[in-house]
Amino acid sequence: MIWVATAVTFVATVVVLMTLAVALSPGANPAVERLNRLWRPAFTQEDRFRKKQSERAQKVLRNIGNALPSSPKSLSRTTRMLVRAGYRQPQTAMAFRGARVLFFTACVSGVYLAGLHAENMFYLLFAGMVGVVGPDLWLSSRVGARQHRIRLALPDALDLLVVCVEAGLGLDQAFSRVSEELRIAHPDLSDELRLVNLEMRVGKSRTDAMRELAERTGVDDIKALVAMLIQTERFGTSIARSLRVHSDDLRVKRRQRAEEMAAKTPVKMVPVLVFFIFPALFVVVLGPAFINVVRQLLPMLGK
Repeated sequence: MIWVATAVTFVATVVVLMTLAVALSPGANPAVERLNRLWRPAFTQEDRFRKKQSERAQKVLRNIGNALPSSPKSLSRTTRMLVRAGYRQPQTAMAFRGARVLFFTACVSGVYLAGLHAENMFYLLFAGMVGVVGPDLWLSSRVGARQHRIRLALPDALDLLVVCVEAGLGLDQAFSRVSEELRIAHPDLSDELRLVNLEMRVGKSRTDAMRELAERTGVDDIKALVAMLIQTERFGTSIARSLRVHSDDLRVKRRQRAEEMAAKTPVKMVPVLVFFIFPALFVVVLGPAFINVVRQLLPMLGK
């Protein structure tokens, strides 16, 4: 039992140290990443090579996806998820279908070539399940990460919108200005606002463009902002006042969300305490006592 607890403690220590090393590395600092994007050349030789190889891979995946039968309902759902993840190219859905087929084939082939199916067919079924579910889980994680970044960037955008509108700019010019200001700090939300401006320039109404924004992102805070702007435009109330009230309401929601996460912290710490902290304490506190008991009992048992 002592060796098991010692091994668990050692593995936990290694995992914690590796996590700290990754978290404190220079590449994980958002400020460093933004400065690198700001000062790095716009298009280097390495970027050209990477883009060329990416285009070749996408072409192969699109050919595989086009060769497969598909239904319009599944394609529309996949396209919506890809757009929310930030992939807006027309052929991205077909490329994703091709990548899904290749991933499934690689998982099943790997288990089959390794010979694990001869021992138990469960390995082959598990590999097939991973090959089917894996790409969808990856896409869902990408969508969730992008929505989280947009949700974090929304308060800054609202503050800038309030400043621009109160300074005398129209809502269209305010969107354009905010998208330019957030280009480095929050590129995801900046791209979405820039796309709204482009849609309005080609003739789409402001209401339809903002509804498209809410549909593309899928963020509840964006949907609430779009509904508020549409209602304000419909009833002719002050946009600046409505934006300021909505900004204050969003700050309250962020504070409540932070309090909710803080309240969940003790519950999330229970598995860590049980599986990582308590075994180490038991080894340190009860280890010497257990050794002394064993030393006292062994001579008695030998007699």
